[in-house]
Amino acid sequence: MMKKNIVLVGLMGAGKSTVGRHLSKRLKMQFYDSDYEIEKRTGVSIATIFEIEGEEGFRLREEQMIAELCQHENIILATGGGSILSAATRKTIQKDAHVIYLSTTAEQLFMRIRHDKSRPLMQTANPLETLRNLLEKREPYYLEVATSIIKTGQQRINVVIQEIIKSL
Repeated sequence: MMKKNIVLVGLMGAGKSTVGRHLSKRLKMQFYDSDYEIEKRTGVSIATIFEIEGEEGFRLREEQMIAELCQHENIILATGGGSILSAATRKTIQKDAHVIYLSTTAEQLFMRIRHDKSRPLMQTANPLETLRNLLEKREPYYLEVATSIIKTGQQRINVVIQEIIKSL
């Protein structure tokens, strides 16, 4: 039996939003991106929320948004990279969803997002080191919630989509 929702987890730059959009077209399911939904509701960027409320304030909004989105049925949800730090969120996404961990290396992530100034956690002296640390800290959680693990690296998006469909 296929679970109702598909939830994508992984570090920033793993391809959750891109994969989610393509997958939603392919499976004819509604797509949501929790970060985008938070920005839409608050009217400001994630970076601005981080600036004003700190990471803690943002994580609380994220937890609430994911819980709300998971009330829907038959959706694909791309979550924020750090959303799995919340035990409540881990429980929520595991309840009725097929959780897919888009797994890749810190080096690969760095190549994808090194020029993206909109990522608050990347505004450090050594973003690659930051990514390695985030991956080390978060990977156990990604693995804990994952129904499937899909490697995203050099392969094309349609290959990733095929792997996901197979895993369902």
